Amino acid sequence: MKQSLFESRHQPQWQAFAEQLKQLEQGKAKAADVAGFPHQYRRLCQHLALAQERGYSSYLVDPLQQLALRGHQQLYRHRSQLPANVLAFILADFPRLVRQQWRFVLIAGLLFFGSLVGIALLVYLFPDLIYSIVSPQQVAEMQGMYDPQASRLGRAAERAASEDWMMFGYYVMHNIGIAFQTFAAGLLFGLGSVFFLIFNGLVIGAVSGHLTDIGYGQTFWSFAIGHGAFELTAITLAGAAGLQLGWSLVAPGRLARGEALRLAARKSVRMLCGVMMLLLIAAFIEAYWSSTTSIAPWIKYLVGAALWLLVAAYLIFAGRTHHAPD
Repeated sequence: MKQSLFESRHQPQWQAFAEQLKQLEQGKAKAADVAGFPHQYRRLCQHLALAQERGYSSYLVDPLQQLALRGHQQLYRHRSQLPANVLAFILADFPRLVRQQWRFVLIAGLLFFGSLVGIALLVYLFPDLIYSIVSPQQVAEMQGMYDPQASRLGRAAERAASEDWMMFGYYVMHNIGIAFQTFAAGLLFGLGSVFFLIFNGLVIGAVSGHLTDIGYGQTFWSFAIGHGAFELTAITLAGAAGLQLGWSLVAPGRLARGEALRLAARKSVRMLCGVMMLLLIAAFIEAYWSSTTSIAPWIKYLVGAALWLLVAAYLIFAGRTHHAPD
């Protein structure tokens, strides 16, 4: 193929690549542009290789080489930003997002913790109420899991001998399932999230009230206080993300419901990513710290209180620096 024909055929692609490269270098490129950039870079490198192999003039080869070098720098610069972006999300973006959505977080917290504390007090005062919420079989299983004589707390008899890493995987899958269910149910105009927030609060509260009533309070509360800071907070935030989805359908404003849902989903999915992070931490603590019986309860209470303060401080204060403004 003659150089003139080769150049005329591919010149529009090179110009488009050069323009996109300029946008990337100036920091003005959109996420969609970055996503397609590797493919366009590989195509340019293929054209450069063909031009060199066919012995085309330096008038053509040199500009292609410059584009390839600049493209290489941009490609690997954006790849190297991924760890930094993840770290920025954890340290600043996620807690800022929680604060921005404080109304949904407040409503979710009232629904979840309100039902939890309320039913716990009622079951403690009226013990038979537990069987209206939890089946007798589940009650017996819970009693076995938090029996002061148990070798490992928080585990049913068939899982008592399981390795900690296996229990870590179990807790991750179980807790993520609850959180995703609470979040996704928000698509039912928010009513699904409301239901699961109250339902989970009632179950957890009923069990805690019952175990406290029968004298297993120390084993239960010393078990729950550590990982509960992350797990219960995560369930609340998953519910808040679901409520935001539902509200976008109930009150889309001047937008079409589909567009309002799309915009709400962008924030809600980011919230859910932070929820997953909290649940991973909760599962690790639950498997390796909460379940052990060799640590004195007062130490667990002390560490648990510190973890609750840590979570609260993280969500309230993280990301408020000058470099990561709200």
